[in-house]
Amino acid sequence: MPVFPLGAHVEAGGVRFAVASTSADAVEVCLVDGTGPELSERRIELTERTFGVWHGHVPGIGPGQRYGYRVHGPYRPWDGLRANPAKILVDPYARRIAGRVTDLAAARGWLDDPMTGNLSSVDSLGHVPLSVITEPDGPPPAPGPEVPWAETVITELHVRGYTKQHPEVPAEHRGTYLGLTHAAVLEHLKRTGATAVELLPVTSIADEPPLLASKLSNYWGYATLGFLAPHAGYASEPGAEIAEFTEMVSALHDAGLEVILDIVPNHTAEGGVAGTTLCYRGLDAPAYYSMGGNGVDADITGTGNTLDSGSPTVLRLVCDAMRHWVTRFGVDGFRIDLASVLGRPRSGPFDPNAPLLMAIATDPVLSRVKLIAEPWDATGEGYRVGGFGVAWSEWNGRYRDAVRDFWRGHGRIGEVASRLTGSSDLYKLSGRRPWASINFVTAHDGFTLRDLLSYERKHNEPNGEGNRDGTDDNRSQNFGVEGDTDSPVITARRLATARALLGTLLLSTGTPMTLAGDERWRSQRGNNNAYCLDDPTSWTDWSDGPEAASLTAFIALVTGVRRSSPALQRDRFYRDGEVLWWHPAGRRLRGHDWHDVDLHSLGLQRDEWLLLLHAGPAAIPATLPPGPAFVPVIDSSRPDGRPPTARALPAGTTITLPPRSLLLLRQDVVDGPVDPAAR
Repeated sequence: MPVFPLGAHVEAGGVRFAVASTSADAVEVCLVDGTGPELSERRIELTERTFGVWHGHVPGIGPGQRYGYRVHGPYRPWDGLRANPAKILVDPYARRIAGRVTDLAAARGWLDDPMTGNLSSVDSLGHVPLSVITEPDGPPPAPGPEVPWAETVITELHVRGYTKQHPEVPAEHRGTYLGLTHAAVLEHLKRTGATAVELLPVTSIADEPPLLASKLSNYWGYATLGFLAPHAGYASEPGAEIAEFTEMVSALHDAGLEVILDIVPNHTAEGGVAGTTLCYRGLDAPAYYSMGGNGVDADITGTGNTLDSGSPTVLRLVCDAMRHWVTRFGVDGFRIDLASVLGRPRSGPFDPNAPLLMAIATDPVLSRVKLIAEPWDATGEGYRVGGFGVAWSEWNGRYRDAVRDFWRGHGRIGEVASRLTGSSDLYKLSGRRPWASINFVTAHDGFTLRDLLSYERKHNEPNGEGNRDGTDDNRSQNFGVEGDTDSPVITARRLATARALLGTLLLSTGTPMTLAGDERWRSQRGNNNAYCLDDPTSWTDWSDGPEAASLTAFIALVTGVRRSSPALQRDRFYRDGEVLWWHPAGRRLRGHDWHDVDLHSLGLQRDEWLLLLHAGPAAIPATLPPGPAFVPVIDSSRPDGRPPTARALPAGTTITLPPRSLLLLRQDVVDGPVDPAAR
């Protein structure tokens, strides 16, 4: 009798259930009906067991039926075994999950102490989420835009936060999947030059135990309960999350935008051993979680538990889930949160050829989509920027740090020069291309662009952790005032530096990623870890203002120039002699210049483009290199980025670089003015 695929699938006048548990003595599928306190359940034992999979067919039920599992087996926490039939469990392969945890005590499998043999007898039914049977899959989705990597510009955004305050989106669609389908939203994304949206987690989310206890929520969504189910909280109508997610992907594709999902196959929402028993812990904890000894979960994720990437059960779940998002919904790629965990079976040393990383990279479906690794975890061993295999692009944290340092006048220019030209020192040796470097200056984790230039210290008090959470390594600057200011001078300096940072990001070799809302000059009031704040702190502000208008216009100009030039979308690393580096004095940079801690300006000449960067606090003269005349195309000292003149400047001309400014010029033999927008 067939046992695959895992999950619950409609067939032959009923539903076939299949769930993996190698440690269970018996498994019951529980069919749940009723509402509120009137819930009732019918338990059916799955008597067939094949290769560690419990399975069986239940006639007379279909789509919409709620269900869960109850697992009977050993409860020996010191061995990592925590079966407790009083806890109804979500199906790991559920394609729809309804409800939330409403009683933390009922959701826990233990009594008094999680490491003793005292298990809780409180029935969790009615207090925890349930799985829901779904309709069989329809025809496969239409192909997406298939944007080449070299032409990709990513915008990272939160489904709820991006449209929650958008005035043109209907009230009932704000903060939902359908909010992202609105014409005004799509038009804005296109105007900023995005070719892909990278969505913070949209798989089914459950708040972790500490947040449940504090009445906060995991707003970012890095607390997965179900890896195959769209999060119900982002649907405009209860139960419509699958249809609305499908509609969202289709609308984004029709607008020419790819959809990249941020997924979290490194831990779950159950927390550590003192946490909840919602799914994996009750089914077969040793098969899902990496154990640190004496039955305690290993924790290299900073969340209390770590999925064991060396477990065949985990390997199959992760690959099956990722394929589901591609084949069912047509998503175009994935960003893997804390991806180093996937290369550390049993939480051991990192191996770029570890089974799960190789399974994803060689899968016939997954190998054809964009794969992005966050190349670190919560430990020093996990910091692996540049260390992943040839199939992977990576969030380049060294790019972020180098560019932030440069524009605040710190560090030597050698580091930033490597980052500007694609980070060949990190990616070339492994056979990857420059676009393997996902360049970013800001992301959901950390300061927004505005806060990066307004705060020198984090201000995370609203998180309820005494300002202890969040990094202290912000590499930020406040221009003399911590936080908002009424000073037009300081505001102008902050905005000028913001444009220089954005210009650097979008004109560097590699794949740029912006943080949605930065172009709106969004602030989190100095909070660099707003993961638990589902309020205006985290939502994009769509109110009109001169800062939002000018930054949006600036990004539109720069991405337009980038899009118009193959040289600015380079997919090969530069060879010796293809890049020239210039001193502001008009000469080539020399050996000692690269170690000059007082040099905060440099020129990068590649193909027909000359990029001048000046991070100093005062204006300086700069002499243009020899060759044909140079036409100014982008000037970050101007609010919209358009140079005051587009007249060609002869080689050898000495110009003035304003403080903290970026100037892009193009060598051109055309006489007379040139409109930058035409480029």
